[in-house]
Amino acid sequence: MRYERKYRIEDQSLGFVEQMIRHHPRGFRTLFPDRQINNIYFDTPGMTCYKENVAGVAERKKYRVRWYGDLTATEGAANQLEIKIKNNALGDKERYAFPAFSLSDWHKLGAVVADSLTRPVSLVPTLLNSYQRSYYGLATGKFRITIDRKLGYCPLIRENQQPEIRYQDEAIIVEIKYDETLEAEANQILQYIPFRATKNSKYVTGIETGA
Repeated sequence: MRYERKYRIEDQSLGFVEQMIRHHPRGFRTLFPDRQINNIYFDTPGMTCYKENVAGVAERKKYRVRWYGDLTATEGAANQLEIKIKNNALGDKERYAFPAFSLSDWHKLGAVVADSLTRPVSLVPTLLNSYQRSYYGLATGKFRITIDRKLGYCPLIRENQQPEIRYQDEAIIVEIKYDETLEAEANQILQYIPFRATKNSKYVTGIETGA
């Protein structure tokens, strides 16, 4: 499992945040080209995942289908079903290939996700979101930093038509990710991050957007 330290930044420009990471004394460098990430999140009919996140339940799961690039490019071979597993400050992720689909058929995807799970769970699509992500890391591969911006949301629990991004979030989200065995070394990394660590869930933010 790994730690994911999150920073929600609302009062600084993207240029300032990028400069802070590039000038970090440990020498973070760009890992991949920037790309757009798209997700459809799923929850139980009673919104168990959302409620457990808000309540701060230590052990919980989150289900989503992820793809990259244009929001409508859902027929590619790189679609993934992801199950995020949270245990206090530690997280893990399970990934499975997910079949091509049409965004117009979003309301049918809960059954497809349920069929993909070894332990069936009744799930319904609840949120569509997208954002731009930049990737930075160390040469050792021990630590990775991502910067997310241009966050957009469409709460599907209130959607009756073809979904599209209807709400924008101007915040910048920085995440620092590292293995649970590296906590001591992480302190040397984090002391040069001039922001306050925060609890931030794009899922919770998206569900509550426009409520």
